[in-house]
Amino acid sequence: SVFLDIKEFLKNKTLEQKILEDIENTLGISRDDLLKTINERINSNILDPIILSSDLNHNQIIDLNTKNIPSLKIKEVFKRFYPEGEYFSTVLGYIGYPSVSDLNQKKYLKADFLTGKSGIEYFYDEILVGKPGIILNTRDAFGEILSTTKIQKESPGENLNLTIDAEFQKYLYDRMKQSLEFLGRDKGAAVALNPQNGEVLAMLSFPSYDNNIFTKSKNVEEIKKVLQNESKPLFNRAVSGTYAPGSTIKPLVGIAALNSRVISPNRKIFSPGYIDIPNPYNPDKPTRFVDWRYQGEVDLYSAIAQSSNVYFYVVGGGFEDIHGLGISRLIEWWKKFGLGQKTNIDLPAESGGFLPNPEWHKNIFKRNWSLGDTYNVSIGQGDLKVTPIQLINYISAIANGGKLYEPHLLKNKEPKILNDLSYLNSEINEVKIGMIETIKSPLGTAHIMNDLSFEVAGKTGSAQIEGNKYENAFFVGFAPVDNPEIAILILVEKALQGSLNAVPIAKDALNWYYENRIKNKK
Repeated sequence: SVFLDIKEFLKNKTLEQKILEDIENTLGISRDDLLKTINERINSNILDPIILSSDLNHNQIIDLNTKNIPSLKIKEVFKRFYPEGEYFSTVLGYIGYPSVSDLNQKKYLKADFLTGKSGIEYFYDEILVGKPGIILNTRDAFGEILSTTKIQKESPGENLNLTIDAEFQKYLYDRMKQSLEFLGRDKGAAVALNPQNGEVLAMLSFPSYDNNIFTKSKNVEEIKKVLQNESKPLFNRAVSGTYAPGSTIKPLVGIAALNSRVISPNRKIFSPGYIDIPNPYNPDKPTRFVDWRYQGEVDLYSAIAQSSNVYFYVVGGGFEDIHGLGISRLIEWWKKFGLGQKTNIDLPAESGGFLPNPEWHKNIFKRNWSLGDTYNVSIGQGDLKVTPIQLINYISAIANGGKLYEPHLLKNKEPKILNDLSYLNSEINEVKIGMIETIKSPLGTAHIMNDLSFEVAGKTGSAQIEGNKYENAFFVGFAPVDNPEIAILILVEKALQGSLNAVPIAKDALNWYYENRIKNKK
């Protein structure tokens, strides 16, 4: 690597243009751009050396040594290499040199070493980067060094072992990428957790990127392509993306309705494919809320399995003799299961999602919250927004019987319970039956999973977006049902066939995990 010593550079004004010209000819760095960077450093009172290149070739080293420019310092440095970049970049992130703002905030001591910029590299930067040595130089009035004292010994950073199952992550990446390409789509996410302790087994965000491009100084154009890509490959959709959850919210609404005695598991509600709410101003034109198809008589189990909208309109907002949960209680129950708040996963830039409420609604839309608004959020539509990690975390709590864990990627980390909902075990078991029927029942929305050699519980979801022009497809589920070892979420943005586009990916992923991790565990 070659560095420009700013202090040395400023000593002889007459040579500045010659030095800038030599740097431009040898390294291809614009003299105007470099001079601008130097002036920014001077104005910020940061006079640490500027790295000009961290990837010198043999000819450049000879050329620079021949020119014998005192302000240029060449030294060997370590470089990060990611053996399988795109497979793991969502989790690992990448490293780079501290920005001027980082140095201004004294986040780092010097500008000539690499630090984490995103992902695990950023979150655990202090552990990974180690401790730099500090040398105190005593100088005279002319800047000559009189003595040197080492006041802090350097120490290397630590290794980090992650919970990610590397083989499974690679399989899931290839399988999902294949499906996205077949569908002509490039955006989506996948997360797999161990529901018994919150360990993250796999995490993907599409499109992905090769994090190696950030460790090579000559990859300016490749970096630009990634930064300017409209699909935002650097954006981790699994923890930062917020989405309407669609019907994947229905198991939670079911638990809330049972516990609040809004309905019993066997009480049936008739769905002709819609529900009409009387219009007091125009009785001949009721407001119609549609189901996605005719459902007939459905109880809790078939309502989850067949994903009946009418059933959850009623238990969420109420109709005739059934007094629904209402928006206030829905908000309370969303919060119990961790929605609308960060999970505290050990990754940067996690979003908290958003839980709509009547006061916010009135401020934004200039009208009161209506029954129709409650109906919409009861089936995961409207303004309710959650992150994929929140969504699969609440499903994991159902899988394990009520413990909401803090998801984490650091191996051997003590599991942390965010909320213990074990007192809801009886309600959770009733909802589990419906999630099992989602796969087992011929009318279940994920019945194509029924030929797996192990029992799966799941829920599909399709959330309408962009004025109902597109749908985001979800599948959430866990297996094996009797002692769950994996909970999985698949999200395909702007799917062609709603949840049908997410289910086959989840099926193959669960089958791989069972065959390779669970079946022959002994």
